[in-house]
Amino acid sequence: MNHWLAIGGMAVVTFLIRASFLVFGQGLVFPPLVKRALRYVPVAVLPALVVPMALAPQGELWLSPMNPYLIGTLVAGLVAWRTRNTLLAIVISFIAYAAVRFLTR
Repeated sequence: MNHWLAIGGMAVVTFLIRASFLVFGQGLVFPPLVKRALRYVPVAVLPALVVPMALAPQGELWLSPMNPYLIGTLVAGLVAWRTRNTLLAIVISFIAYAAVRFLTR
């Protein structure tokens, strides 16, 4: 029961934070410095989410060509960098991930 209360509480807090921008932020204008800084949020958050899973999928550091998460991540980064095509990077990285998983079993 405590888990459900915690989940419900987090949902309510998240909703209120997001709704506050809709309710109170109608005329809100961010300064140019804040706008420029907010452009870098996805670039900062994405690696923070992806890198721990790629380097330590089972909780321990695993730097090996047999690590499908690491190979898929590196392929995705390389394809995205070279082509600037996000969908192509995702598709090719899934293929690389699946190939390493298939070859290492």
